[in-house]
Amino acid sequence: MVPSYDCAASVLLCAEDNAAILGLDEEGEECSWAATATPPRDTAAAGVGVAVEGFLTDYFPLQSDDSIAELVEREAEHMPREGYPQKLRRRHGGLDLAAVRRDAVDWIWKVIDHYNFAPLTAVLSVNYLDRFLSTYELPEGKAWMTQLLAVACLSLASKMEETFVSLPLDLQVAEAKFVFEGRTIKRMELLVLSTLKWRMQAVTACAFIDYFLHKLSEHGAPSMLARSRSSDLILSAAKGPEFVVFRPSEIAASVALAAIGECRGPVLERDASSCKYLNKERVLRCYELIQEKITMGSIVLKSAGSSISSVPQSPIGVLDAATCLSQQSDDATVGSPATCYHSSSTSKRRRISRRLI
Repeated sequence: MVPSYDCAASVLLCAEDNAAILGLDEEGEECSWAATATPPRDTAAAGVGVAVEGFLTDYFPLQSDDSIAELVEREAEHMPREGYPQKLRRRHGGLDLAAVRRDAVDWIWKVIDHYNFAPLTAVLSVNYLDRFLSTYELPEGKAWMTQLLAVACLSLASKMEETFVSLPLDLQVAEAKFVFEGRTIKRMELLVLSTLKWRMQAVTACAFIDYFLHKLSEHGAPSMLARSRSSDLILSAAKGPEFVVFRPSEIAASVALAAIGECRGPVLERDASSCKYLNKERVLRCYELIQEKITMGSIVLKSAGSSISSVPQSPIGVLDAATCLSQQSDDATVGSPATCYHSSSTSKRRRISRRLI
């Protein structure tokens, strides 16, 4: 006699019906909780509306010191291998690894701009690229490998961050020197995944920036100008090879200092004493490097007269809305992909359903 599994199977069934899943009550109208949690369509189209800000504030409170400490412990797992900065400075036979990185990052930035991808997609792409280059030895005399690696890193990052993902074939725009078949890109993606040990939810400076902006601001809540500047600085740091020597938390703390407008010694002393995981000397070195880039004109910060709107108090809101503002400014910021969300469809690209940590 065949045993019956009806009883066991019933335990696994969800009590919700299709009406509950769709957020509808028995009369077919929206439930009150769904109406409260869903921002108005016109607000979503604006991308940085007040309703979205309230939604994010309720679900994503400011990170605690303990949660930041846990992120700091994890960040080393998502960084390039030790010796990578030195590896970039020297040539390996006929291979110029610094040039490989520069070409790959430049192309990634063009595609980010072309498809209006989120800034975090750019940061993740470079993170994957640096970690791969620090581990894998690229063959010499194969220039196409650089293009293929850039496509694979961007494709993986878009799958992690974007809601609407383009096919790998469609990513090959912006003056791509080589065009690869889909199966070739998939094989390269698998190579990147295995090399990175499938650790794709990387801890980057984006995970820390909101915390440090609040920590270093005089009144607790950072100004919109500071948020806007922090976006430009994080993107510039991701693009620049000089910053690979620093940990993401150090970059975020330095960016927050620079975005606020000055290196206030007493503030840094106070917060460094409460943040045991921060190396104050390394933060200051990173801050000085940022200031050097600003002085040389490699990074152009927005002025206080820039038009600033309200954004969600989250890493996503900081990066998305601030980069949106850079399109409206006459100042061209080095390495800032255009990511302005002008429609409800593109605004959905921002993953407000989870906090990137």
